Amino acid sequence: MDYIALAKAILENIGGNENVKSVVHCATRLRFTLLDAAKADTEKIGKLKGVVKVVNAGGQYQIVIGPDVPRVYQEVISLGGFEAHAGVEDAEAEKEDKRSPLSKVLESVASIFQPVIPAITGAGLLKAILALCTTFHWMDNGSQTYAILNAMSDAAFYFLPILLAQSCAKKFKCNQGTAMALAGFMIYPSFVTLLKGAEAVTMFGFLPITKATYTSSVIPIILGVWFMSYVEKLVQKYCPKAVKFFFVPFLSLFIGGIVTISALGPIGAWASDLIQMFFSWLKDFAPWLVPTVVGIFSPLLVMTGTHYGLIPIGTNNLGTVGHDAVVGPGMLVSNTAQGAAGLAVALRSKNPDTRQLASSAGVTGVLGITEPVLYGINLRFMFPLYAAMIGGGVGGLFLGLTGVERFGAGSPGLLVLPVYLPTEAAQALGFTMNNFFFAILGVAIAMLVSFIACWILFGIWAKKGKLDPSETGKAKEIIEEKESSTFSSEKNMKDVLLAAPLVGEAIELTKVEDEVFSSGAMGEGIAIVPDEGKVYAPCDGVISTFFPTGHAIGITAENGAEVLIHVGMDTVELNGEGFTPKAEEGDRVKKGQLLLEFDMAVIQAKGYKLATPIVVTNADDFKNIFILATGNVSAQNDIIKVEA
Repeated sequence: MDYIALAKAILENIGGNENVKSVVHCATRLRFTLLDAAKADTEKIGKLKGVVKVVNAGGQYQIVIGPDVPRVYQEVISLGGFEAHAGVEDAEAEKEDKRSPLSKVLESVASIFQPVIPAITGAGLLKAILALCTTFHWMDNGSQTYAILNAMSDAAFYFLPILLAQSCAKKFKCNQGTAMALAGFMIYPSFVTLLKGAEAVTMFGFLPITKATYTSSVIPIILGVWFMSYVEKLVQKYCPKAVKFFFVPFLSLFIGGIVTISALGPIGAWASDLIQMFFSWLKDFAPWLVPTVVGIFSPLLVMTGTHYGLIPIGTNNLGTVGHDAVVGPGMLVSNTAQGAAGLAVALRSKNPDTRQLASSAGVTGVLGITEPVLYGINLRFMFPLYAAMIGGGVGGLFLGLTGVERFGAGSPGLLVLPVYLPTEAAQALGFTMNNFFFAILGVAIAMLVSFIACWILFGIWAKKGKLDPSETGKAKEIIEEKESSTFSSEKNMKDVLLAAPLVGEAIELTKVEDEVFSSGAMGEGIAIVPDEGKVYAPCDGVISTFFPTGHAIGITAENGAEVLIHVGMDTVELNGEGFTPKAEEGDRVKKGQLLLEFDMAVIQAKGYKLATPIVVTNADDFKNIFILATGNVSAQNDIIKVEA
C-alpha cells in the first residue's frame, strides 16, 4: 500500500487541509472532525485503494482503513501539518480483532523492523561482500581498508538497539529521542565493560543488575521502550505543566532505564540460557535431531535474539574438540532456506518494490545475513517464513542423519561452506571429504524445499485473498483490461440491463438503514432483502473488486457501468465469517453466474441487517438509471436499466 498517495488522496477529497478541524485515529479508522462535512467527496474516498468504508456519524467523518491506519495517519498529519495525537480506544475494533496473540506479536515486531530494513539490508550486503573478499583472499582482513569497511558493515547491527528504539517509539507513541537515549545507554562502552567484569554489579548498593549483552539485541530494547512509553504517559498526566519539559524525559529515562537493565533486559539473557540448556540436553539425547530443530526454529530464535544462547555452545565445541554440530549445520540450512524463500517471493511477486527488496534480501540471506529477508519479507508475508522453516527442517534432518559438522566459525551461509572441509585434526578423528559434500547437498536440499514451498504457498495465499492485488498482478490486469478493452469506448456505450443478483424483496435505496447508501452518495440503484444466501452476476463483465471479507463485490459491465453489490449493512465487521466467495477479483463473469454464498443465519445472529444495495457507482457517466422492478424478484428478473 502506498501510504503517502492514500493520505494525499484522502486530504484532497475531504475538502482540503483547511476543512479539517482535527484528526485522530483508532485501531482501524481515521476520525476527522470537519468544518463542513458536505465538502467531503464520500464516493471518491470510498473507492480509494486501501479504504474499506466511509462513515459519517457521531460528529466524526470516519474513514475505515484497517490495521494499516497508524501509518496512513502519520502521512496525513505530515502532509496536512496537523497536531499528532495518540491513538484513541476503539472497543469494537478490539472485539473484532480475532488474530491470535502470537500473530499480533509477530505483526508488531515486523512493523517495528520495517523502518530499519534499509540500514540492515545495506550493511548485510556489505558484510557478505567482505566475507567473499576474505574467503577468496582478495582483501587482507588485517588491512586498514578492511577495518574501515568492517566497521561500516557492523555499525547497523552493533547499534541495532538505537535504530529499533526510534521505530519502537513510533509504535508505542512515546518520545523518539528519549527512546534512542535509552538504547544508547544500554550499549554505552563503559556500561558494557562494567557488565563484562568479574565483579557482581549492583545499583544503589542493593539492586542487582544481571550481566547481559545488549549490543545487536532485539527484545530488550523493545520491552524497554514499551515500558518507558507507559512511564512517559503517566508522568505527562500528573506532572505540573511548568516542569513537564524537564521532568517527563528525565523520569522516563531514569525509571525506564533502571527497570530495563534490572528486569526487562535480562529476560533475553535468561531465555538464551534456557535455549542453551535445552540444546545441550537434546545433543546428548539425539544428536541427529539438533540440526533439524535448529533448522526449523532458527528464524524465531534470531527474531527474539535468543539465538545468542546457542553461540557459546558452538564456540565452546570448536575451541575444545575442534568441531561443532549444534550451531553451524542447523543455522547454515536455516539461513540459506530463508534466502531461498526471499528469492521465490522475488520471482513470484508482481510488485516492483517487493521484488527489489526480496531479491537483494534473498541474496544476503543465502550468504548468511538473514535479518533483511527475515524482517523485510518473511515476517511481513508470513508464508515465506513457514516455507523457510520447512526447508530448514528438511535440510537440517539430512545434515543430522549424515553427521555433518563444521570445523571453523563464520556467519552461516554459502560463503562459509569451506569450514566444512575436514582439517587434519578432524581427519584423524575419522571425518572425510564426505562431510563437505554432504554439507553442500544439505544446503541444496534446504534451498530447493524452501523455494518450492514458498512458491506453492504464494499461490495459496493469493487464492485466499491474503495478498494485496499489487503482489499478484490482479490490480494491474484489471487496470490494463479496462484501458485496453472497449468497455468504455464510444462504440460500446450502450444500454445494459442489470438482473437481480439475489432472490428476495426489492426495495428503494431510501429504505436502507445506512446513510451512505440511502442518500445516494454511493450511486443510484436499488436494494434487495434476500430470501436465500446466494449472489449472482447481474450482467456480463469483470469483477473489478472482491473484498477479502467477501461482503462486497464490484463488477464493471461491458458498457463501463460500475456495479457495487454490498451484502448487508456493516457486514465488513464480520471479517469474512459467513461468506464463501465463488469467484475471484479479476475474473470475467457471465450474467447469472454464482459469485458468492453467505450464511443468512450467521449474519442475522450477529445483529446485522441483510438489506443488500445494488448500485451503479458511476451513474453520472450515463444518461439515466431506471428502476424496473420492486417487490419480490428472482435472479432472472431485470431490475435496473443503465441508459447510455
